[in-house]
Amino acid sequence: TLRRHMQSRHKTTYLKWCKANNFDSMLPDDAKARRTEAHEALKQTRVGDHFTTVDPADDYKKLEPFSQDLFRDAAIQWLIETDQPISAFDHPTFQNMISVAARATKGV
Repeated sequence: TLRRHMQSRHKTTYLKWCKANNFDSMLPDDAKARRTEAHEALKQTRVGDHFTTVDPADDYKKLEPFSQDLFRDAAIQWLIETDQPISAFDHPTFQNMISVAARATKGV
């Protein structure tokens, strides 16, 4: 066919013309490469490609151990970010929640 002839005998000239005229090459090798590229782009991804395996023990090791200062800072940050009144720390249900959390010896 004419395209195979152009590819074997006039490839350089044809590719220069394609570039000058902003034209996609219709030579058999170029067309096949475009089809292969399009086929690869259409492959369905797997759900596993979007996730990484994480060891929960690594996250636990990164946690700072409990201290009064750390707890106080976290409580103040919670108070500010949730627009709670300062009296929220004195509320019985808040104190009950903290006492329940304090009994957790194996993490929360």
